[in-house]
Amino acid sequence: VKANSILLLDVTPLSLSLETVGGVATRIVERNTTLPVHYSQIFTTAAAFQTSVEINVLQGERPMARDNKSIGKFRLKGIKRAPAGVPQIDANGILTVSAKDKGTGKEQSITIDESGRMSDEEIDRAIRDAETYAAQDATRRDAMEVHAEAARLVQEVDAALAKSGKQLEKEEKKQVKADSNALRKLLSKKTEKLEEADIAAIRSAKEQLDRSSEHVRSLG
Repeated sequence: VKANSILLLDVTPLSLSLETVGGVATRIVERNTTLPVHYSQIFTTAAAFQTSVEINVLQGERPMARDNKSIGKFRLKGIKRAPAGVPQIDANGILTVSAKDKGTGKEQSITIDESGRMSDEEIDRAIRDAETYAAQDATRRDAMEVHAEAARLVQEVDAALAKSGKQLEKEEKKQVKADSNALRKLLSKKTEKLEEADIAAIRSAKEQLDRSSEHVRSLG
């Protein structure tokens, strides 16, 4: 997804983001950016053979989408079926947002008017909340990122094992499967319930699987 932000105000009172996989608020335009501004960032689809994607535009300073205000959303349908990460989507504008799948040419858009933007009081509260919950938000964001990276590695290793056939020694394959299952078990806990000890355990298990699976992943 390529997101281009074009705004028609003097400055952005709060940061503007798009919601991405895992409920993360991915920053597009920083707070107090002088406008107009043009910004580009590349995203991809999160699920294999995804045929639609919801574009959720957010205003606020928190790292998770649910803690910010949604000022507009729409669904782009008709995305070309492909593995995760393959389709590319152009999203243009924040006050006027459009998204277009490069593969099929399907396009959808939304215009966000004044009623969708936050009041001065809401802006002040959003800034205070960002300061109050900074440490908690950092842990949540760290948990989300580590969880996502670990889940991608497990998926990659599973695919590599399925293709490996008899190219691996029995003991090596057994070790990789054991490490993959250990990490998978840690990932079964919901990300919002992960504490620092859980994050450390996932990171350690991920590093172990990364080492033990290096050979099998290189075979593909």
